[in-house]
Formats: sequence, structure tokens, C-alpha cells
Amino acid sequence: MYLPAGMGLMGVAYYRRFRMEVDLRTVDLATPTLPEGFRFVPWNPDDLERHAQVKVQSFRDEIDSRVFPCLGEFSGCRKLMREITKQRSFKSETTWLIVGPSGDVGTIQGLGHSGSLGAIQNVGVVPECRGLGLGRSLVLKNLEGFRSAGLERVYLEVTAENLPAVSLYDSLGFRLVRTMYKAVKVEPARV
Repeated sequence: MYLPAGMGLMGVAYYRRFRMEVDLRTVDLATPTLPEGFRFVPWNPDDLERHAQVKVQSFRDEIDSRVFPCLGEFSGCRKLMREITKQRSFKSETTWLIVGPSGDVGTIQGLGHSGSLGAIQNVGVVPECRGLGLGRSLVLKNLEGFRSAGLERVYLEVTAENLPAVSLYDSLGFRLVRTMYKAVKVEPARV
């Protein structure tokens, strides 16, 4: 939901965000499968820029680049990937690229916030490859990694207006646990 509120020369928009969580102890995970010609590539530090490139292609024209402006630029995505992968809680076994006939087309990362709780970071699929089940397969591959690392629950945050993503997560067993609002500075509309 987009709720504008005036604030001097700049305005503020509030984006509704859902925190969704899945219990890996009780959910039945399907085996991740990819269409012919696509393959998973496990995390390799040499691939950081490849992940960043997929991330910017996936998010730059989407609502999430308004909520998190760093997602709209390559430099911001590269910095975000560096920050994610330098954290002690980074889980390489949950971090994947999908490569297709035209190159890199999907990315996902994961962090372990405690002995039992993981966090999915930035599920991204380039626009021309959406609708092929790549996002579902990325999340399933990521959840397999969390499960193999011994984590019991995994959460993610999603912008409520991103209905395809919310529906995907719901279909995989994620449940809404909290609704939050993210304030974002916006320029007022010119008349």
C-alpha cells in the first residue's frame, strides 16, 4: 500500500511490507527443478558481480527499487552483495545463481541470524525469464541449503504490492507473521 504524507519540500511514501516465515521442520519441500537449458550455480566469491548484475536487472524497474533505491543501480546492488557476503551469518549453501541459454537470469542469498533462524535475501529473476518457475526453484534450492545447515525456520520480507511474490511464498508454506511500513522519501508530484 502506498500512503503519501507531506513533509516539507520532500514527501514520504509508506510501503507496506510483509514478514513471512516458514517452518522447515513441518513443511514438505518439493525438489527444485529447472526448465531445460537452465542450471544452478553455487556461490563462488568470484561471481559477486554476476549476482549484482542479475539483481539490478531483476529489480530496477520494480516497486522494490522505490522501496530500496540501491536495487535500482548496479553500484548499489554490488555494494549490497558485498555487505551480505561479508556478514558472519552469510550462508553460502543458500546462495545461488541460475544460468540460462541467454546467461545469468536468477539470484538468491541467505543469512543465518541465529542457530535456528535464517533469512532469505533478494530473490531476483530477470523480467524476460519470469513465469518459468525460476523464482520457485530458487527459493526451494535456498530452503534446502538452510535445512542442510540445520536451521529450523526461515523468514523473508516482501513488499505487499508484489502480489506474484506474496502468492509464491504463500504456496511454498510461508505464513504472514508481521506487517510493517517502510518510509521512503519521494519528491512531490509536479503540477
